[in-house]
Amino acid sequence: MSRTPASALYWRILGINGLIFAIGTALLAVAPVTISSPILLRELPVLVIGLAVMMAANAFLLRASLSPLERLTALMARLDSLRSRDRLSSTGNGDLFHLVDQFNAMLDRLEADRSISTAVVLDAQEAERRRIAQELHDEIGQSLTVVLLELKSVVDRAPAQVAEELRGVQEVVRSSLDEVRRVARRLRPGVLDDLGLTSALTALAADFSATGGPRVTRRVQTGLEGLGPDAELVIYRIAQEGLTNVWRHAGARNAELSLAQDEDGSVVLRVADDGCGPPAEDGSGIHGMRERAMLIGARLTVGPAEGGGTEVKLEIPPEGARPRGGAGIP
Repeated sequence: MSRTPASALYWRILGINGLIFAIGTALLAVAPVTISSPILLRELPVLVIGLAVMMAANAFLLRASLSPLERLTALMARLDSLRSRDRLSSTGNGDLFHLVDQFNAMLDRLEADRSISTAVVLDAQEAERRRIAQELHDEIGQSLTVVLLELKSVVDRAPAQVAEELRGVQEVVRSSLDEVRRVARRLRPGVLDDLGLTSALTALAADFSATGGPRVTRRVQTGLEGLGPDAELVIYRIAQEGLTNVWRHAGARNAELSLAQDEDGSVVLRVADDGCGPPAEDGSGIHGMRERAMLIGARLTVGPAEGGGTEVKLEIPPEGARPRGGAGIP
């Protein structure tokens, strides 16, 4: 019969108690003390001291033996599936460390399954965004362009009074066409595929500044190395969601978008503002950012910015330190 962690723990506790009793019995046998029957009053301190020493030794040994359970309980209480790689050290001796190894392995499996499931969902989401953006550009955008051309032709032939009204309609259609194109760019950043991450983030910051929201200052480093298409898309989407949160919820007047690469090859994205500060709880937007960060093994933190406001910080490890395999993002 194989030895399970439960049976090993049973035999460990039994062995500790048996050792304490054996030592107590041996000391009682060789010690120059006697116990009368009935017990005399002067013999009570000897019994009390002996019992106290045995209990203290038993408590010390049991606490040292069961200490991994305390750390395991603490890990279970603070565990967040979107903040990966939080593990207990399995170094040491004793059968409880086998339990720690099994718990860590279970977390590895759960995180791998969650990562694959999240990637599949985000794959479908990106595919749907791409399809809608394409339809907006090809169908609605082209239809509005035809309407503009027809209006121009009608304006040229219309009387002066009617032509002025038609020019107003023409401006409304032109504004609608611009908005359709802007929505299509947000749904699927074609500039990211065509010109790269730096140009895409620059266009994103300019787009948000032009919509009447906070003034966005951008500091984007060029020539970033070791970023594949998946990491670039994650960076873009998190920057987009971060600026959207600034625009909708922060009440900020200024925001900063920065992307830089450290000497060790890690890449850091920051979206900071001077608004009302970080939210008390993570909403769906922040939750989605954490899911995307998890896919590339990055670390996302949301906290107060220097001087007030909120800072969203994404730290992407060097290429060799990122997880491999699993589903990707289109």
